[in-house]
Amino acid sequence: MDDPGHDHDANPEGNPVPKRQDIVRIARQFIGAIPFSRAVGMELREIGEGWARITMPYSAELVGEPSTGVIHGGAVSALMDTCGGAAVMSHPTGPVSTATIDLRIDYMRAATPGQTITAEATCYHVTRSVAFVRAVARDETGETPVATASGAFTLQRATSGRLGARSSGSVENATQNEEHRSAIP
Repeated sequence: MDDPGHDHDANPEGNPVPKRQDIVRIARQFIGAIPFSRAVGMELREIGEGWARITMPYSAELVGEPSTGVIHGGAVSALMDTCGGAAVMSHPTGPVSTATIDLRIDYMRAATPGQTITAEATCYHVTRSVAFVRAVARDETGETPVATASGAFTLQRATSGRLGARSSGSVENATQNEEHRSAIP
């Protein structure tokens, strides 16, 4: 599909597919629209088709237990939720909005005080109106996760004929899409 008025390609079904710069722009807008994400310094580090990596720097304002200096679990939860939403927004089916329906978080251990926490999320399956996500949060020690999550998010698509209108799809194994991942400058 050659449409000089739009910056996108078409998939085999003829539906528009957002270009990488559109995915990055959409993800940054998504994160920037959440006041808490801005307040705690969340930063998009990498994005791909149905995959995102976001960091949150250590901050004394986020400490849940002053005697230990450990980040509050709610801040970790917000990071994983935001990263899950970014993964949904970058899915190749081209959603135009999303919201969390359900997010289950398993806390494995306390984050190491003073360290940045990084969340990675993968949108591994979508239906007509729901996206399913898995996420993991790690601190700089990186070995054992701080927390893992699985969730369901709403999935709203653009009207037919506009960027983002697609049929349902699935990303079976996002790690196979390594070539579609890229660091954010």
